[in-house]
Amino acid sequence: MRSALNTISITLICACLGLLVFVQRTRAQSDASDQPEANPGRPTVSTPATLTPVGYLQFETGALGASDSPEFSSRVGFNEVIKLSVAPRLELLASAEPIAHYTSNGNSANSVADVFFGAQVVLAHGQGASPTVAVSYFHRAYDGGAPELDFGSPVNSGLLLASGDVKGFHYDANAMLNELTQGPVRRAQFGQSLSISHAIVGKFSLSGEIWHFTQPFVRGNAVGNLWAVGYTAKKTLVFDAGFDRGLTSTSTHWEAFAGFTFLLPDRLWGR
Repeated sequence: MRSALNTISITLICACLGLLVFVQRTRAQSDASDQPEANPGRPTVSTPATLTPVGYLQFETGALGASDSPEFSSRVGFNEVIKLSVAPRLELLASAEPIAHYTSNGNSANSVADVFFGAQVVLAHGQGASPTVAVSYFHRAYDGGAPELDFGSPVNSGLLLASGDVKGFHYDANAMLNELTQGPVRRAQFGQSLSISHAIVGKFSLSGEIWHFTQPFVRGNAVGNLWAVGYTAKKTLVFDAGFDRGLTSTSTHWEAFAGFTFLLPDRLWGR
């Protein structure tokens, strides 16, 4: 597990550095102040209520390794989220895990994991101390059958989101209502998450998060604590790395992740 994580981490870091060098050498920006700004939703469980710049594609790419879960002994996967705001209050999203390698009950396998499509709508734009408030909906379009992390693989998900800034700290708070299935049985799952981030040194930032999900099929609760460091290489490119520690017996005990958020600097339409 550790060797696989190390290999993936090194590969991902090299790819990120290569991407950074490529972007810096091939794109000459006439005025940095005119650049759009990425709005990362990774690596926290919480999703920001604010949207990406209208008309710009944003890619959130990463790898995650996990161990000691009720469903698996180890799991490594790559994940991708694509976002596109088509209006100041409407964002379209797609989320997928192209490949997951896992070991469960002594057997190892590879599998394409789940694919989700969704949309997010801003109900109120924040100003000053007032938070931005939004709602979002996701539907699972494909179930790959790979063992899941603590919150499972919801068929349908509804979220209420709030994001704001208080005395130099940024927060993202989510309340979630998911529909889980096990064979013909369908049950509701409730979740809450709170992420707080703050700039630390130069272009670096630190994020801390606490999250909770009910587990209706095992009559349990998954609770975890996440810590991550972010590095803003430029307005359109943000790197991240961190870990998550499960705090209950039915939680995944350890997760480690690394990735980046890249906002394409060219708008798809208009000016």
